Amino acid sequence: MDKIIILDFGSQTTQLISRRVRDFGVYSEVLACDTNLDEYDMGDVKGIILSGSPYGVADEDPPTPHESVYKQNIPLLGICYGFQRMSTDFNGQVKSLDKTEYGRSKVAYVEECPLFTNIPEGFVSWMSHGDSVEKVGEGFSICAKSEHHIAAAWDKSRQFFGIQFHPEVTHCEYGVNVLENFAVEICGAKREWDMDQYFEMVKQRIIDQADGKPVLLLISGGVDSTVVGGLLLKALPSDQVYLMYVDTGLMRKNESAEVERFLKSLGAKHLYMIDAEERFLTPLKGVEEPEKKRHIIGDMFVTVQEQEISKILTCDYILAQGTLYTDLIESGKGVGKKAHLIKSHHNVKSPLIEAKRNEGKIIEPLDCLYKDEVRRLGSLIGLSDEIVHRHPFPGPGLGVRIIGEVTKEKCEILREADFIFIDELRKRNLYDKIWQAFCVLLPIRSVGVAGDARNYGYVLALRAIISKDGMSADVYPFEMQDLLEISSLITNSIRQIGRVVYDISSKPPATIEWE
Repeated sequence: MDKIIILDFGSQTTQLISRRVRDFGVYSEVLACDTNLDEYDMGDVKGIILSGSPYGVADEDPPTPHESVYKQNIPLLGICYGFQRMSTDFNGQVKSLDKTEYGRSKVAYVEECPLFTNIPEGFVSWMSHGDSVEKVGEGFSICAKSEHHIAAAWDKSRQFFGIQFHPEVTHCEYGVNVLENFAVEICGAKREWDMDQYFEMVKQRIIDQADGKPVLLLISGGVDSTVVGGLLLKALPSDQVYLMYVDTGLMRKNESAEVERFLKSLGAKHLYMIDAEERFLTPLKGVEEPEKKRHIIGDMFVTVQEQEISKILTCDYILAQGTLYTDLIESGKGVGKKAHLIKSHHNVKSPLIEAKRNEGKIIEPLDCLYKDEVRRLGSLIGLSDEIVHRHPFPGPGLGVRIIGEVTKEKCEILREADFIFIDELRKRNLYDKIWQAFCVLLPIRSVGVAGDARNYGYVLALRAIISKDGMSADVYPFEMQDLLEISSLITNSIRQIGRVVYDISSKPPATIEWE
């Protein structure tokens, strides 16, 4: 099968490049930036993309490609840092900007270039860089400029291309067209990839990794872990699959009952519903630091699993998880070694999970997919729309939606508020228009009036965003009347909440979750 390979220099959007390529039907793989391509099977590789990076080429120990990358005699595209890296490697010059170029910027053409075939001049690109190419590399010529700097260059004879903007992000106009021009028109890659192919590939991967051993999935009831449960039951005999749902006390209202109903609908033979509220809330007492909370929750998941599984399994087993690629890259666990930590995910950075991963005893069949792809995969294997289209829910649950110390009282308050919010979205036919919506309980109280009495109640933040893949997100533009009515319902129904605010931060610069 024809493929495009992406070399990962640590960018938070590396896998998003791969996603975009797969979306128009071309298979793609992500490799570490320093991969020796002379030792890689290049038979089906039609092109190479160099990703962006949190580093600059002038930084100490910046990521660099193996020298074999430039010797493959196939087209090459450098994106942002990849363009700067390529320019530097061919004796060009990159300089640090006094003012970073971030956000939308119009592109003007300097000369005709096949990368921009059928893309109108003046399209709005998406920039995100603090350095810029001052002088293109030897053999390159400038083919496009942004409002302030060089936007693109190419070496016609070698079919090497460099662009300063990020075509992979949804904010970039015609970004997918740029990538499609490169992969399909310039590289000549055939459109041979779809989700059916991925399903067959991952099914065989599950069989191989399980190696006949029992497979245990800690299932939260969210979309990701439920899809993994469905995959395991499709790939393996039902006797080999053990599904364990752990009620951490950090779940949404009525979550456990809904999850049990979902899991039974999958046809699971071994299903265990564990009440572990006290075991999670006790070690969280007095803990305020977000990363520490995530680690405690992650470790406790594995501890509870080990305590409970020992009651039903005495032999060696494999652990399965619904880890997405967004979990890996936000935790600084991308393909290469140059990714920066944004936040730890309990199923990625936990020391006990790391130990399992190092032992090769973890199956993570979704680890190169984004949320929307997971939904498509879930539909493909026959899961209901009710399961597949649920809003995402983080593994640590309400533990990362209660800012500061987590207590049972705060969980109860947040559970009720979140239930009202989501219920109102459904009643107003807004739920399916929103990628993710939830409430955040803040560690502050503000003055208010309850009847004739002065009252200090908690501040609750509402969060609702629209997104395609979770890597970038915009705020959902509520009608003001909806916000006013929802706020009033919450404060009238939950006496401990005295004020409601709406989070209007996009991603970036914010993340979707608050912690």
